This record gives sequence, structure tokens and C-alpha cells, in this order.
Amino acid sequence: MAINWFKYSAPSTFYGLAGKLVPWFAWPAALLFCVGLYIGFFVAPTDVVQGEAYRIIFIHVPASILSMFIYLIMAAYAALGLIFNTRLSAMMATALAPTGALFAFISLWTGALWGKPMWGAWWVWDARLTSELILLFLYLGFIALQASIEDTRRADRAGALLAIVGSVNVPIIYFSVKWWNTLHQGSTIKFTGTSMHIAMQQAMFTMLVACWLYVIAISLVRVRSIILERERNTQWVKELAEIKQ
Repeated sequence: MAINWFKYSAPSTFYGLAGKLVPWFAWPAALLFCVGLYIGFFVAPTDVVQGEAYRIIFIHVPASILSMFIYLIMAAYAALGLIFNTRLSAMMATALAPTGALFAFISLWTGALWGKPMWGAWWVWDARLTSELILLFLYLGFIALQASIEDTRRADRAGALLAIVGSVNVPIIYFSVKWWNTLHQGSTIKFTGTSMHIAMQQAMFTMLVACWLYVIAISLVRVRSIILERERNTQWVKELAEIKQ
């Protein structure tokens, strides 16, 4: 039997679907976080050059990757909402922003913890670090801009323009180590392969999948709250409130 996915583009129908999907992403995320951290901190061998300090990569690298991908997804949702005037797309962009900001902050914070023993400094105005900091400011700017405008439709349009323009920063972050002479090391994992120990790879990919699942779960939880807030005057939300009471 074919499923009409278009019906879930409406906030009223997507609300119920999101509630059913949350546990399917949240519990695997929690499990994989535990597995990934255990492999990364207790199974993976000590790095020959960086010693034990390298283990921060099992948090730093997934957070950095997700901070970039979330922004692109957020910008895509914002663009869909701007072009097609779809309410749910704008809501999804709004729901993704805080999680993206969180991962950008974790990326910078863990990078500082890693940079101190490696470079002898908590922070340097390196091309990748600076562009990642700009990414955090873009997330915070998106959140602040939407919060400063009372009309949600105007807020969504303004946020969408900022998100779309800011997406230019993402390829700058990724290619910064190739375009400029930076302190930050190049990509350890490439399409051509990696020299990492198998246990390191297992920890890295497990943490990356865990982060993806967490992003999906928390974004679904947040978008449900946004739907209820924005649709509070509609009949279906009033009926839902009566059922809960």
C-alpha cells in the first residue's frame, strides 16, 4: 500500500508522526553514544604522535561535521519555506538551529582542549577555527533574528535570507585547510581511505551515527513544541489539549 507522504507536510499530521518517530531515534542514539565513547576511550590504542590527547577527536570530529551539515539542512528547509511558503519547512529550520549552534560550540570547545597540548595555545586565528566561529555566530544570529520579530512569517523570511547567505561559509570551513596554510590538520578520513586504526574508525563512525540520530530525535521533539506554539489557535490543537486534560 502506497503511503501519501505529502499529507505529512502539514503541521497537524506531521506532529503525530514526529511523536512516533522520536523513540526510534533517541534510544539508538543513547546506545551508540555509550558504545562509541567506550571504544574511543578504552579500546582504541594510544596515538603514536599525539598520545592520549588525540581521543578528543571522537567528540570533536563528529561535532564539527554535524555543525556544518545541520546548517546546510537548516538553510535548505529555510529556502523551501521561503520559496514555497510552507509552514513546516520554516518550523524545521527553526528547530534545527539550536542543535546546530550546540554542535558548533562543542566543536570550538573541544578544539581548544585539543589545541592546547598540540599547539600550546587555546585559540589561534586559524582559517578553519575562525570560519567555524563565524558559523556559531550565524546560528546565534539566526536564532536572535527570529526571536526579535514578533510576526512569525516575517521572522521566518528574515531568518531564511540569513541562513541562505550564511551557507557560503560552510564550504569555506571545509576547504580552508586546502586553500590556506593553516595550523589545523587536514582531513583524517577521506574518500580514498584512512590510515586510522580499525578501533579508531569504529569509534569515530559510531559517534558520528549517534550524533546524527540525536539530531533527528531532538529536532523532532523541538519541532513538535514549535508546531503547538504556532498552531495554538487552531481547532486541532485545542482538541488535542482537551484530550490531554
